[in-house]
Amino acid sequence: MKKVLALSVIVVTVLSGCGQSGGGELVGVSRKAAFYEPDPYGMLFIPQGSFNMGPADEDLAYTMSSQKRTMSVPSFWMDETEITNSEYRQFVYWVRDSLARRLLGEQFEEFIIAEDEFGNPIDPPFLNWDEPIDWRNEEYSAILEEMFLPENERFFRRKEIDTRKLVYDYQWVDLQQAAKKTNRYNYETKEYEGMAYDKDGREREITDRSAFIMSDQVLVYPDTLVWVADFTYSFNEPLTEKYFWHPGFDEYPVVGVTWKQATAFAIWRTNLLNDYLISKGEPVVSNYRLPSEAEWEYASRGGLDQNKYPWGGYYTRNNQGCFLANFKPLRGRYGDDGGMYTMSVANFAPNDFGLFDMAGNVAEWTSSAYDESSYGFMHDMSPTYKYNARPEDPEVMKRKVIRGGSWKDIGYYLQNGIRTYEYQDSAKSYIGFRCVRDFIGG
Repeated sequence: MKKVLALSVIVVTVLSGCGQSGGGELVGVSRKAAFYEPDPYGMLFIPQGSFNMGPADEDLAYTMSSQKRTMSVPSFWMDETEITNSEYRQFVYWVRDSLARRLLGEQFEEFIIAEDEFGNPIDPPFLNWDEPIDWRNEEYSAILEEMFLPENERFFRRKEIDTRKLVYDYQWVDLQQAAKKTNRYNYETKEYEGMAYDKDGREREITDRSAFIMSDQVLVYPDTLVWVADFTYSFNEPLTEKYFWHPGFDEYPVVGVTWKQATAFAIWRTNLLNDYLISKGEPVVSNYRLPSEAEWEYASRGGLDQNKYPWGGYYTRNNQGCFLANFKPLRGRYGDDGGMYTMSVANFAPNDFGLFDMAGNVAEWTSSAYDESSYGFMHDMSPTYKYNARPEDPEVMKRKVIRGGSWKDIGYYLQNGIRTYEYQDSAKSYIGFRCVRDFIGG
């Protein structure tokens, strides 16, 4: 009886082992659980589809900057509203706190993680975000003094952070260069044979994959002086002094942000979420990024092809005579739509995708470079045109597409198919942004 029982155990073990290997059949790699992508916080799902990209009405300005063309766009997630002052301030505070932790970590080991769980040294060490910073601690204050404005630059002796030191170091992978066949790894010679270019256009030999990793730095604090600089003989000083930091403007769209700052924000937002998911042992998600010009227009139309405005009609007023967006109505009666300047986000009804302020309030950066003829040479599937401008490039190569019109623009620029541009290193009081994230799956 014991022998029979022992034999049964062996048979069960063998069968169990065969089951794990698929019985010799191709069954794929097993996972603990199926992947499920929850709705990203503050984002809406934009389903895949095709649409006619370009002006839905006559070219009143006769810009000849776009043509009508059918395009197809995969599914993606998009921010429900423009990025607000409060949301962007989280980015600024993170950079501020990381700088403080680096300074404190030079003398207080609790602010850095220098060893892994097995006691092996980590080089360079990580910042310990679980350790709170007591800004009133006298020992800490002496170390952090260099983060604040020097006394001769203080106004009424107010001790304030020196925003010129809030610099974000970030990286991205230049997949366009990596995808070139001349830059691929040669498995016969066991080496790379092409030449790559860094972000400044300098040529460098490809010895390993690091040649495609680009690094940059950007000042993260918005240019609050745009409220004065953008307008001649106009009293906008109260907005310069309060718009970004005052709680009364928390839910207003952030402005004074360059294209590079908006791009860096998206990279930081990606790392913020993925670092958290990795700490929980969960798979990372797609990158946050700026929308392409095609994605932006497709989302703005809300599934209503050939419509002139995001709300689907041909007019900027509803049946009651109320304006449907925050822009420059009539001959400059700014307040007739409810706001003299920007307004808090989601003040007007959303489009059919549920997206707010796709017309008016602030214009929005896209990831696409601006070229008058780009509609003619872009692919019709997930189209975009990108160009990483080098410092020595002419200004015309540094143009990026902005969409949607703003509080200072006439109704013409609110149309879904109207495109214009701004330079990537320019910050304006009427340009903000929102992010998208690729949908994992079909």
